[in-house]
Amino acid sequence: MRILITGGGGFLGQKLAKALVARGQVRGRAITAMELVDMVRPAPVDADFPVLAHTYDISKAKAVHDSFVHKPDLVWHLAAVVSGAAEADMDLGYRVNLNGTHNIFEGARSAGNCPVVVYASSWAAHGGEEPEIVEDGIELNPQTSYGTQKVIGELLLNDYSRRGLIDGRGLRLPTVSIRPGKANLAASSFMSSIFRDTMEGRKSNCPVPKDFPVWHSAPRTVVGNLIHAAEVPGEEFGTNRNINLPGRTDTIGEMIDAMTAVFGSDAADRITWDADPVIEKIVKGWRAHCKPGKGERLGFRADKSFADTVQWFLKDDINR
Repeated sequence: MRILITGGGGFLGQKLAKALVARGQVRGRAITAMELVDMVRPAPVDADFPVLAHTYDISKAKAVHDSFVHKPDLVWHLAAVVSGAAEADMDLGYRVNLNGTHNIFEGARSAGNCPVVVYASSWAAHGGEEPEIVEDGIELNPQTSYGTQKVIGELLLNDYSRRGLIDGRGLRLPTVSIRPGKANLAASSFMSSIFRDTMEGRKSNCPVPKDFPVWHSAPRTVVGNLIHAAEVPGEEFGTNRNINLPGRTDTIGEMIDAMTAVFGSDAADRITWDADPVIEKIVKGWRAHCKPGKGERLGFRADKSFADTVQWFLKDDINR
């Protein structure tokens, strides 16, 4: 089993790679090789099989095509320009998130072995005139360029799967919190920094009020769901290969209370509350409630509590 992970230098790509190494197999087959690609050279991952790290821009078709010469059996496509950056630079977002995704699918097509492709879509696919509680099968109405780019990728995934060129599965990831490392340009970045940074001893600003609700999932749970997506037989997804991943809804205030119950009150004291109209406009266009019936039927999981997320962060990721 040969594996390719785009965005393999990012925090999810690294966690996914390490989880796969620990398993040693996927889809009932032993992993024999793994390739991690990103704009910056991915950190090395120790394994009993070769793990190669490459640096290239997925919007460059030839570079992508070269990654598929060895015919990977399984691809996780995580690479993307994040929401805030894609909204600030429309051309960059479309070049990477749309053209880059198309290049990945074309590379998989050129391999000729119909690889399984797990595509990381986004909760930003929802918004606008959709109902407040999202259910399966509603008409998508993204309100950002990033969300639009992800939805176009979903449609391409369906078409390439329908034609038998890939065995695709698209997952609309909830907001992932608590993300480790430095803040990025995602509009949702504060939903990690107000917990990560404050527990690590720094101040962090929350640009939305405490009663702002968030549809979210922990990194451990997202990685487990990314792997599960590869295990589920493609035909079980039906004609629409894209699903809403299970998550949970909590307000910012409830999440802070959970952090305080686990960590103590000093982290919450380091949160500031200065509004940011640009961020507010983006995140308030997202939906906060979902009934992910299809995802639940297919065995995908949600967190039981944000307190668990805090405990996992303290165990897995905190920079002490």
